[in-house]
Amino acid sequence: SQPILFEQTNIMSEERGGFGRGRGRGRGDRGRGRGRGRGRGRGDREENVWTPVTKLGRLVKEGKIGSIEEIFLFSLPVKEAEIIDHFLKDRLQDEVMKIMPVQKQSSAGQRTRFKAFVAVGDSAGHIGLGVKCSSEVATAIRGAITAAKLNVAPVRRGYWGRKQGMPHTVPCKVTGKCGSVRVRLIPAPRGTGLVSSIAGKKLLHMAGVDDCYSSARGHTRTMGNYIKAIFYALRKTYGYLSPELWKENTLTASPYQEHTDFLSKKAF
Repeated sequence: SQPILFEQTNIMSEERGGFGRGRGRGRGDRGRGRGRGRGRGRGDREENVWTPVTKLGRLVKEGKIGSIEEIFLFSLPVKEAEIIDHFLKDRLQDEVMKIMPVQKQSSAGQRTRFKAFVAVGDSAGHIGLGVKCSSEVATAIRGAITAAKLNVAPVRRGYWGRKQGMPHTVPCKVTGKCGSVRVRLIPAPRGTGLVSSIAGKKLLHMAGVDDCYSSARGHTRTMGNYIKAIFYALRKTYGYLSPELWKENTLTASPYQEHTDFLSKKAF
């Protein structure tokens, strides 16, 4: 009777496509093999290795550009957030200014997404503001941080009255506007502090301004437009040429021109 039973089992396994009692073991082996391969691949690859994709990124990674001020001097567009990390990584702080839900009407109802406003700064004359919308809050914040790094701008600081010690306030009255909101930043004496709203104080502190008066008009409850107006005002500080900047400076060759031999080599 035993041989007959063996033949029956073989026939059944053939009918089922050859998957008999060894089906579970086979799948287990495949699973283990996949896991081993995946783990080995992850271990060999170094984490957080930046591979630049732009000319500026290649120059920064090779150490051909000494400071972020060189990038601002030649108005070179920054397309990679890692460039900002390279220069300001240890000092850069980020702050989530606002997260708000936004809705879109679709045929199936409403689609809700989250809009994040994030500011980054080093409290030493650099400030950036980024906005990102995503279906998840964490993704929106991550995207906004990257956008803020790409928007980093230099902030010029000056004195109120006597030029003694380090610069502590904005160099002159500057105005920024976004939507209906108009924000005016006015130089203040040393020791005054930041006379502004909570959000305004955060932005000014991240920019490295210690004393400043501020005046705002319009619908300042719209937080997005309000912080954008402050950011635009801070960005304008280098747009005004005061007498100490009238001196002529000889402009050297652009980094792209200076390191053209290095950039002509193929990037690996």
